[in-house]
Amino acid sequence: MMTFDRTNRSALAEWWWTSDRWLFATVSFLMFAGVLLGMAASPAIAEKLHYDTFHFVSRQLMFAGLALGVMMLVSLLKLRDIRRLSLLGFFAGVGLMVLALFIGPEVKGAHRWLDFGPLSIQPSEFTKPAFVILCAACLSQWQRTGKPAGLIAGLILYGMFVGVLIQQPDFGQTLLVTATFGALLFFAGLSLWIIGAGVGLAMGGGVAAYFLVSHVQSRVDRFLNPDSGDTYQVDRAMAALHNGGLLGVGPGEGTVKASIPDAHTDFILAVVGEEFGLIACMLLAAVFCFLVLRALYRSLQCPDSFSQIAAAGLAVMLGLQAVINMAVNLQLMPAKGMTLPFISYGGSSILALALSVGCLIALTRKRPGARRKRPVR
Repeated sequence: MMTFDRTNRSALAEWWWTSDRWLFATVSFLMFAGVLLGMAASPAIAEKLHYDTFHFVSRQLMFAGLALGVMMLVSLLKLRDIRRLSLLGFFAGVGLMVLALFIGPEVKGAHRWLDFGPLSIQPSEFTKPAFVILCAACLSQWQRTGKPAGLIAGLILYGMFVGVLIQQPDFGQTLLVTATFGALLFFAGLSLWIIGAGVGLAMGGGVAAYFLVSHVQSRVDRFLNPDSGDTYQVDRAMAALHNGGLLGVGPGEGTVKASIPDAHTDFILAVVGEEFGLIACMLLAAVFCFLVLRALYRSLQCPDSFSQIAAAGLAVMLGLQAVINMAVNLQLMPAKGMTLPFISYGGSSILALALSVGCLIALTRKRPGARRKRPVR
C-alpha cells in the first residue's frame, strides 16, 4: 500500500508534501457543490429543451471529473513547463478565437464558440490563464532587469487578446482581462500614476463602447432604467432571491427558478438564494474569499518574481470572475454572460478554471533549496 511519508520519493508523494492541499480541497469542494446545485437548477431547463431531466447534471459530473484530473496533472508540472504551456496555449487560443469569428456559430449576437462535432468550446476561456502566466513572465523580466522590453511585450499580448475579444464581441471578458492585467502591472511594481492613467483610458474605452456598440448600450440602458428594455431574466433572478429570504424554501422547493432561462449557468446564484437562502449565498462568497486570499498568501511565499506575479494574477482573475457573476445576479452590474467559477454549468468554463488552479498550485509549490530573488527595480 502506497504511503505519503517523507521517505517516499514518488512524484505523487512529492506533490502531497509540496503543494497547497487547501487550494486543491477548496476547488474540489466547489466542483462538488456545483454538481449538487446543478441538480436543483438544471432539470427544468433540460425539460424545456426536450433533454433527459438530468442531462446537464450528468454532463456537469463528467466535466467535474475531467477537471479534477486536469487540475491534478497540471499541478505536477515544473515552472519551465508552465511557461511553455502558457506560450503555446495563448497563441493557439488567440488563433482559435480568430477562427471562431469566421466559422463559429452565432450565439446571442456573438461569435465566441467553435463546434467540434458534439463538443463546443469557448477558446477565450482557455486563453485567459495562458495570458496571465505569459504576461507574468514578461513583467517579471522587466521587474528584474529594468529594461522596457518585458513591459512592452506584456502590453502587446494584452492588445492582441482584448482586440479579438472586442471583435467577438465579449465585453464581459474584456472587462475581466483588463482588470486582471491592471492587477498584474500593480504586482510588477508599475507606478500608480501610470496605472491610474490606464484606468482612465479603460473608462474612456467603456464610454466609447456604449456609444458605438448597440449591444453594450442596450445592456447599460436596461441596467440604469429597467423600463427601457427586456430585463426579464434579471427580474426573475431577483424574485428568486427575494422568495428564498434568509434560509431558503428548501432543496427542490424553488418555484421561481423554473422561469429563469439561464438558471443553470449565469444565474445559478439565484437558485442558491431561493432554495438555500441568503446565508448559503454568503457562505459561498466566503469560500471564494478564502480561495483568493489563500492563493494570494501562497503567492507571497514564492521565491521568484515570476511565480509571485503569475500566482497573484490567477487568484485575482478567479476572484473577479466570481464577483462579477454575483454582482450581476444581485443587479449591481449589467448582465455580462459570465459563469460562477466551478458552480455554473459549462464544460469550457470548468476545464479552463481547473487549468488555472492547476497552474496556480504548480506555481506555489514549495521548492526545497529555492531562495527568494530580489528584483532589480
